[in-house]
Amino acid sequence: MSTPPRPSGQSPSGQTPFGDATATAIAAPGRISTRTFTIGALIAALLIACVISLWASSSPDGLEFVAAATGFEKAAAPHAMDGSALAGYETAGVHNTWLSVAIAGFAGCLVTFAIAWVIGRLTKRRAARAGA
Repeated sequence: MSTPPRPSGQSPSGQTPFGDATATAIAAPGRISTRTFTIGALIAALLIACVISLWASSSPDGLEFVAAATGFEKAAAPHAMDGSALAGYETAGVHNTWLSVAIAGFAGCLVTFAIAWVIGRLTKRRAARAGA
């Protein structure tokens, strides 16, 4: 029996120029890239926001329930976002309830993802500058 060929850059002892830890991390089975994970997570969030949310309860959410139970619900006042296009988990001008909720969920997910992505990029750049 012959021995299998060694990957490029690997010594006879199995060491790579970067040591065993890097080789193990690169070749670890089941490991996915950050980009693949991010895209998968975004797709899952969009499915939840646009499809599964349609079966959400029409009962008040936790904050509304506590406000009613403690009696300060009547103190609620209009705010700057009351007249916005996505106020109340609906889309202004869309009369189909399902489509209205789906569009609002889609937009909310994209805005949240965009903000998180920008924060991540800024943090990465700052860390790169600090390390340089």
